Amino acid sequence: MIHEYWIAVILGIVEGLTEFLPVSSTGHLIIAGDLLNFTGEKAASFEVFIQLGAILAVVVLYWQRFVGLIPKNGFNLNGSDGFNGYQGLLLLALTTFPALLAGYLTRHAIRAYLFSPMTVALALGVGGIAILLAEKYKPQTQTSNLDQLGYSQALLIGCFQCFALWPGMSRSASTIVGGLFAGLDRKSATEYSFLAAVPVMIAATSYDLLKSWKILAVSDIPVFAIGFVVSFIVAAIAIKSFIALVQRWSLAPYAYYRIIIAPIIWYVMVY
Repeated sequence: MIHEYWIAVILGIVEGLTEFLPVSSTGHLIIAGDLLNFTGEKAASFEVFIQLGAILAVVVLYWQRFVGLIPKNGFNLNGSDGFNGYQGLLLLALTTFPALLAGYLTRHAIRAYLFSPMTVALALGVGGIAILLAEKYKPQTQTSNLDQLGYSQALLIGCFQCFALWPGMSRSASTIVGGLFAGLDRKSATEYSFLAAVPVMIAATSYDLLKSWKILAVSDIPVFAIGFVVSFIVAAIAIKSFIALVQRWSLAPYAYYRIIIAPIIWYVMVY
């Protein structure tokens, strides 16, 4: 039997690698948890906690962007502030609100019907096809810098982010595809995906931890700490590497990976 510390390391690596790549961290964690026989309420809380490690990696790597969101001037929303101050906060709010609302309204149905290997495998395949379609039919690039991002673009990306409520679809893939259809280039769509992940993931993880903290014990702290640290380190490496890759190549390799692995997961986990 695998020691729980090694389980924490393995799942921390899975979370860090997949959280910000368009391959679905939730889907991979569900599959990895089943394979490691690490399931149940405490496992769900652990997975939420290591997501915080991945979020922290974004905050550390893009700290200047987040500091820039602190309002320094008056309430100005005429587009001259770029992704800064009140304007930047409003852009993030427009991207965050649709998923928070949809998630709250459908939370019970999602838990009841979509958290299974079969539905995750299906979402991986559907998401892979969506990425290929986005690469082929995306409109002409209008925005190559986050300071050029408009309100309608932010809202459109937020609507696409709702697809990430289906485990296996991937929040990163949903927002990047939304960004491409909104006229962002790959780099800008990817970077905005990272930044937009922070408020929605903090809200979601805080809500989940608030519900589950009573089942946790002091003895869980080492396991949770190991997963958190591993997730943070691996996520930071993955973010830097992914940004470098999307500037050179399309997202097609990630799409093909999803399409290939989907039936394999379905066969292995269902049969």
